[in-house]
Amino acid sequence: MAATDVTDPQFYHRVVDCQWACPAHTNVPGYIRLIAQGRYTESYLLNRESNVFPGILGRTCDRPCEPACRRGRVEEKPVAICRLKRVAADHRDDIRAFLPKAPSTKNGKRVALVGAGPSALTVANDLLPLGYDVTIFERNAQPGGLMRINIPSFRLPAKVLDDECGYIIDMGANMQYGTEVQSLKGLLDDGYDAVYVGTGAPKGKELDIPGRSDAPEQVHIGIEWLANVHFGHIEKIEPRVVIIGVGNTAMDCCRTAKRVGATDVKVIARRGRKHFKASPWELEDAEEEQVEIIENHAPKRMVVENGTLVGMEFEVLEWTEDANGKQSSRVVDTVIIPCDAVILAIGQDNSFPWIERDIGVEFDSRGMPKVDKATHQSTHPKVFFGGDAAWGPENIIWAVAHGHQAAISIDLQCQGQDVNERPPYGMTLVSAKVGMHSWAFDNDYESQKRAKMQHEELVKRFSDLDIEVELGFSAEQTAAEVGRCLNCDIQTGFTASACIECDACVDICPTSCLTITTNGTPIDELRTRLSAPALNTSQPIYLSEQLPQTKRIMVKDEDVCLHCGLCAERCPTAAWDMQIFDLKKPVAGMAYA
Repeated sequence: MAATDVTDPQFYHRVVDCQWACPAHTNVPGYIRLIAQGRYTESYLLNRESNVFPGILGRTCDRPCEPACRRGRVEEKPVAICRLKRVAADHRDDIRAFLPKAPSTKNGKRVALVGAGPSALTVANDLLPLGYDVTIFERNAQPGGLMRINIPSFRLPAKVLDDECGYIIDMGANMQYGTEVQSLKGLLDDGYDAVYVGTGAPKGKELDIPGRSDAPEQVHIGIEWLANVHFGHIEKIEPRVVIIGVGNTAMDCCRTAKRVGATDVKVIARRGRKHFKASPWELEDAEEEQVEIIENHAPKRMVVENGTLVGMEFEVLEWTEDANGKQSSRVVDTVIIPCDAVILAIGQDNSFPWIERDIGVEFDSRGMPKVDKATHQSTHPKVFFGGDAAWGPENIIWAVAHGHQAAISIDLQCQGQDVNERPPYGMTLVSAKVGMHSWAFDNDYESQKRAKMQHEELVKRFSDLDIEVELGFSAEQTAAEVGRCLNCDIQTGFTASACIECDACVDICPTSCLTITTNGTPIDELRTRLSAPALNTSQPIYLSEQLPQTKRIMVKDEDVCLHCGLCAERCPTAAWDMQIFDLKKPVAGMAYA
């Protein structure tokens, strides 16, 4: 087997599991260490380089980083990465002096962004400092898109949105509020060099069952209902409410209903809990607020008497799974659940009535634009898509990641370069050694359990839609939680020529992730004969060059390493070193800088 190419940034990037799992590749261990040092502003700025909206995402992210967290391999729960992001946001100083500035002299290129949601704002964030003349068309009176009108303020306060959207807009974006674009052809004819479509997935899905249209005033589409509550068009709902669906929108609907008059709220799911799309913490918060979640019920009809909705009939399902994992259901009963209102939160669709079908933008059979996954370019070279508008509903962090990649493509397209020639990733590796046995990071294992978020008391939170439920971590909770991070960006650098094969590192390793062995066997077989078999095949193992004494190799299972540095402390020849890895992510402007 060939030695691992540690000059490839992606090898060490994959070792930093949280950063690898984050769509925007946020430097999670780096910002957590800054929080530990009380450097909240620097932590916020490091966050912002990747995810743009630390305060927003610290409250609303679906946290793909946390299931990947290495801490989850040594105890039940990962580091509270998302909530620490909020700590940095809540305690930062004024950061405006540290933000990039748009040059007074523009580069002559005009870009139109349709929608002022997270993906389009990310594009603006990346292009404005490069001198682009950026115009954002937003149909509402304020920026934020669905972040503002579909995420309730008890989860995401308006001030947080205003601040973080304002940081970008104040760079010099030309905002056209109250402007709903009616024609993509019209934008292109206006001479824009590129158009980015970030309009989200603004159309809630319908439920076609008997009785659906018989009491229309009592049946609502989830995202439309949330928007109407936001704008003050709806201030009250009937006492008994049934929510159909178990995604995050359904959770927002049920919790909002409790704040506008509902006393009996039930969320109905077609399957069991393990299949729910809602984040586990959203389910927990809903149940804390006395929302009942009913599993394995499929809507059959709406029960309407004399023009008034009085209930819904459901089929009670029993699910079975065959040997291939395919699931099927059978009806075991039917029940009627009394209710006065129904909110449908069963998904969202895209809607592009304003995009002409004869201008070069092709659509598939589902009415979705044909968009390149890497470049975000449509079949029209000047038109790009991102966020929910590209491939359907995702979380905000995905919209941000899309915005970064689309900005690279728009920049390349406007500069006459190939959008497929992406700027490369890079890295720096710097020794963390600050003494014979000291490191520039805390390598002690902290046995603290995950901190529990404190919530506002129930009576107070129901008194006002704008009262934020999550109160944030206390100073004591923050101090304990940052200590749980295993610093997996501190890499174990190995110099094969310095190794004397004394086995000191192998002996001291607390997880038996190091093995000195012979080379020359298939990788799958090699994995089975390490000190502890390397069972996670999705994580590459490290293979050194030949060792000088016996021509054997050092093998390391990166999957279970705790980055404790004991191997480097014990090594008598400094063959091992702990090195701080910093991923250099491609950004717009890099290709010709």
